[in-house]
Amino acid sequence: MRAGKIVIAILIFILYLFPDQKGDEILKKVTKTVSAPKDMKAIITIELIDKNGNKRHRKAEMYTKEDEKRIIRFTEPADQRGIAFLALPGDIQYLYMPAFRKVRRIASHIKNTKFAGTDFTYEDLATSKYDKDFKANILKETDSLFTLELIPKPGVNKSYSKLIMHVRKDIYFPTSIEFYDKNGEIEKILYNKKIDRHGNYWHAKEMLMDNLKENHKTRMIFDEVTFDTNISDDIFTQRQLIRWR
Repeated sequence: MRAGKIVIAILIFILYLFPDQKGDEILKKVTKTVSAPKDMKAIITIELIDKNGNKRHRKAEMYTKEDEKRIIRFTEPADQRGIAFLALPGDIQYLYMPAFRKVRRIASHIKNTKFAGTDFTYEDLATSKYDKDFKANILKETDSLFTLELIPKPGVNKSYSKLIMHVRKDIYFPTSIEFYDKNGEIEKILYNKKIDRHGNYWHAKEMLMDNLKENHKTRMIFDEVTFDTNISDDIFTQRQLIRWR
């Protein structure tokens, strides 16, 4: 009996180290799809929705390049204008608060903190290259969807114990992602809505983050989007965060 338990434990360990290869292949295709543009510029509307359905609106600009560099900067309302988040390769992130005119590096232990009152954490906003940080197993397959379980790779520090990702089989684009906390309880769900082809790329025109634990939601609506406009690397600097008006 004891020997049987040992064998089962070894098998579980092996499955963790060597997950379903098809799952990893699917996740690579997902990453290739969502990070395909060389760069992107977007004007977005952000809705903060409380448990009573009351809404607060913000406007922001978003710039991404090679999905490793990203800036999100609020433009409205006036008291939020200029607040900006910068993500760089190597898991380096910065926050700029105009009231202090100072750029602050975001420490790794607070990357699970919500960005400017939204339901997106700094970690959520950093990158979409899932295959870099996660191993994937197929939990379920239907005619139209793959359901993947994503587990952080050994040595990768994540705020979540796992993600459950539902992926369209025809275009390898995630329709939703469930986020589970360190205790294995579901914390929030990201819904990608109005998925459409924009030139050469698939893109969700609307994203809804449903924070189940706090009964709060954040909707991100992409009002204007342009791809592959040769955005300069100079934008993705601490100096640029301060210079912007």
